[in-house]
Amino acid sequence: MPTPAKGPRLGGGASHERLMLANLSAALFEHKRITTTVTKAKRLKPYAERLVTFAKRGDLASRRRVLGLISDKGIVHELFTDIAQAVENRNGGYTRITKIGNRKGDNAPMAVIELVLEPVSAKQAVVAEATQAAAKAAPAAEEAPAEAEVVETEAAESKYAGSKPATADNVAPEGFAVKGNEDSMKFHVPGSRWYDSTVAEVWFDSAESAEAAGFAPAGGDAAQAGDAE
Repeated sequence: MPTPAKGPRLGGGASHERLMLANLSAALFEHKRITTTVTKAKRLKPYAERLVTFAKRGDLASRRRVLGLISDKGIVHELFTDIAQAVENRNGGYTRITKIGNRKGDNAPMAVIELVLEPVSAKQAVVAEATQAAAKAAPAAEEAPAEAEVVETEAAESKYAGSKPATADNVAPEGFAVKGNEDSMKFHVPGSRWYDSTVAEVWFDSAESAEAAGFAPAGGDAAQAGDAE
């Protein structure tokens, strides 16, 4: 006897297992809920939900395929009409398993497997819509920091007239050689006494622009008598 692909078989062989699952599915579709062992319920769940999927398709080929497994035409008719219509708005999860304890005698774990025929609640619909909206909004949210960074940079560049923001390497941008210190509100022109040892917090294109922004010459005009650009 060949080994089954997943777990032990129900019954004595493959054909016996298929017959058991077909009979359990027929009983489930007829009574909407049945009590069986946990093992059988777990094996029945994907089998029965696959038949429900065929019923939702509703075409002749699907009906013939189900009739090849369940011979009772009345049950098949109910599956393709009532049950398929009840789960029309569901994308899966057509059955529910609830454990109910162990059976007296052999102590086998028991469960109730039932069809989920309740209409999809408004809350579930809202959650689904919110999930889709969040997925659509995710790319825009990822782009937002970049846009904010651009705005912040533009604001920094326009903070003082004739200025540029500080550079990480303390190298003067082209055309902006005057160093400004915002803590002391002083500026240093190239060639001045403390120019080389000063780290620029803002760069100005000229001493006049620095003074217009409220910065004073570090050490007075005499100390800043270098070659201002």
